[in-house]
Amino acid sequence: MILSQIGDALPSTPWELVYTSGPLIKVVLLVLLVFSIATWFLIVLKWWQFRVVANHGSQLFGELERTSRLDDAYRVVMRLPESPYRRVLKEGVNFFSELRPGALQAVEGHDEHGTLTSTQLETLRMIFAKEVAAERDSMARFIPWLATIGSVSPLLGLMGTVLGVMTTFLGIASGGSGNIAAVAPGVAEALITTVFGLAVAIPAVIAYNIFVDRLGLFAGELEGFAYEIVGTLAREGRV
Repeated sequence: MILSQIGDALPSTPWELVYTSGPLIKVVLLVLLVFSIATWFLIVLKWWQFRVVANHGSQLFGELERTSRLDDAYRVVMRLPESPYRRVLKEGVNFFSELRPGALQAVEGHDEHGTLTSTQLETLRMIFAKEVAAERDSMARFIPWLATIGSVSPLLGLMGTVLGVMTTFLGIASGGSGNIAAVAPGVAEALITTVFGLAVAIPAVIAYNIFVDRLGLFAGELEGFAYEIVGTLAREGRV
């Protein structure tokens, strides 16, 4: 194939190199194309998920600022759309209600149901920690795939380059021509996979780092929200 290109018009653009490349190079490029599509799909998906969660969090905290008691906050939050914050509050309050039935309806400062023991309070904190961890794991879903794609794509590009160079030299050896006109098209064809591999890896790695940072902020905010619920219970004399 390389020798046949010498007599014909040589490829002058990357797209012509892709079109005239050998079957092995095209297979590598096809895999990289699939990785690129998957990368941008995951980027859009996770961006949308983090945006929705941030909007729900802003709406929830805005509503909570207008309440002073946990039972009022619970009723307000239950009217809001489903969100990680809503689920954490619901899980913690439901567990507290099982330990002290009717305690949330008690008048502030006149809780006739007593307070939680140290063991019950520690269990309540564990419930919050479990729910926060579950929400964090849910938000982290598919993010590791971006790291995998970012790591594998350059290696696939390098493999395509090595295969292309091997094919080029085998063609030169069988054709008996070693001048620059015979070598250059094959080397350029081989290097195109490295370029495509980097083009796939760079956005994947950037998006992975951004989403990991946002995941840490989300987990910290959710954990702080859970601590605030426990603090509210303590302030109202329920724990």
